[in-house]
Amino acid sequence: MPSLARKLTLPGYFALGFGTMVGSGWVVMMDDWLGRGGPLGAMLGFALGGILLLPVGYIYGQWVQRLPDAAGEAAYTAQVFPPLVSYATGWMMLLAYFIVCPWEAVAVGKIAAYIFPRLDSMELYRVAGHPVFLPRLLLGIGITAFLAYLNYRGVRASATFQIWATASVLAVFLFVVLVSAWSGSPSHLQPHFSRAPFLSILLTLQIVPYFMTGFESVPKVAEEAHPGFPPRDFFKAIAMAVIVGAAFYVLAVGAVSYIAPWRQLVGKRFVTALAFEQGTHSVWLVRLILAITLVALLQVFNGNFVACTRLLFAFGRRGTIPSFFSAVHPVYLTPSLAIFGVTMATLVGLLLGDALLVPVTEVGSMASAMGWLAACLSFWLVGKGLRLRFIAALGIVVSLLLLLMKWLPVIPGHFSTAEWIALAAWLALGLLLRRRS
Repeated sequence: MPSLARKLTLPGYFALGFGTMVGSGWVVMMDDWLGRGGPLGAMLGFALGGILLLPVGYIYGQWVQRLPDAAGEAAYTAQVFPPLVSYATGWMMLLAYFIVCPWEAVAVGKIAAYIFPRLDSMELYRVAGHPVFLPRLLLGIGITAFLAYLNYRGVRASATFQIWATASVLAVFLFVVLVSAWSGSPSHLQPHFSRAPFLSILLTLQIVPYFMTGFESVPKVAEEAHPGFPPRDFFKAIAMAVIVGAAFYVLAVGAVSYIAPWRQLVGKRFVTALAFEQGTHSVWLVRLILAITLVALLQVFNGNFVACTRLLFAFGRRGTIPSFFSAVHPVYLTPSLAIFGVTMATLVGLLLGDALLVPVTEVGSMASAMGWLAACLSFWLVGKGLRLRFIAALGIVVSLLLLLMKWLPVIPGHFSTAEWIALAAWLALGLLLRRRS
C-alpha cells in the first residue's frame, strides 16, 4: 500500500492545530459565552481550560513520538485495551472532527448573509422551523467542493492554505484587540460575572472541550511529516496551538466586553461585530471582522476536514471499517476515497441545516474529552517513569472532570435527552460499519 505524501513542517502543524481550534465561535457564539460567565468568568474559564489541557497536550506529544499513526487515539488505546474499546474511542473522535464540517458549511452562509442580506432569499424548505435558502446552500456546497479539491490535490496545498489563513486571522485579530484597548472603557466590564463567580467559570469551562478541540489533530497527520522533521517538534506544535488558542479566546472576550457594555449584547446576533459597531461607529471595521471570520471559518473547516479524512483512512487501513477507505491516490498520495466519503457526508449534513446539528455538536464536545481521557489513560498504563505517569494522571483527571460535567444531571449544562439519542445513534452507526467490515 502506498504511503501518504510527507510534506508537513512545524508551521504547517501549528496552523493545523490552531486552525482546527479557532473558527467563527468568537463572533457567532460570543453572546453565549458572556451569558454563561460574564467577561471575567468567561476569560477565566478559557484561561483555566487552556492550562488544564497542557498535560493532555504533553501526553499527545509523547504518544506521537512513540507511535506516529494517523489512527491517533485508536492506535494508542490498541496498545492496552481490547479492539472494540480502541475502535469506539477512535469512532468518537471521528465524530468530534466530522460534525464541524457540515456545521461550518452552514455557518458560511449565515455569516455571509449578514454581509449580503440578499443571500436570505429563495427559501427551499424548513428543518425544525429553520429555513434553508438556496443561495446559502449553494455557497456551502461550493466551499465544501473547494476544500475537498484542495485536499485531494495534496497535503502541501492544504497546509499552505492553512498557514496563510492562520496568519491572516491572527494579524487582523491583534488589530481588533488594539482598537478595543484604544476605544473601550473598563466600566463596560461591569458586572464581571454573570452569576456567582464559581458557577460562571464552571459554565464556561463546560464548553472548552468543543472550542479547544483541535490540538490533538496534529498526530492525525504525523505520518505526513517532512523527512528530517524532529519528533519533539510535534509537542511544540501542540503546545503552541493550546496556548495561542486559549489566549485568543481570552482576548476575544476581553476585547468585546471592553469596547461596549456586555449586558446589552447578550441575546443579540453576531455580538462581536455589534460591539465594535457600537464602540467605534465604524462600518468598515465591522465588515473587516466579518470578513476575517469567514477566513477563520474556512481554516477550521479545512483543519477538521484533514483530521477527519486521516482518521477515516486509518480505520480503513486497520480493517475496522470497509477497507476501500484506505485507498491512496497514486499521484497526489492523498486518501482519495476517505476525502470523497467525508465530502459526501458533509453535503448531507449541509442539506439538513443547522437545526438538527445542535445536539450532535454537544456530543462532539463530549467526544473530544473522551478521546483525551483514553489517550492519557493508555499512556499511564504503558508509560515508564514517575514524572510521565504523574502528567498522564493529571490528564486523566482533567478529561474525566470535563466528561462528568456533561454526564451528571446535578451539574448545570448536562446532556439532554436529544444529546443522549444523538450519541446512541452515532455509536450504532459505528457498530454497523464495524460489522460490515
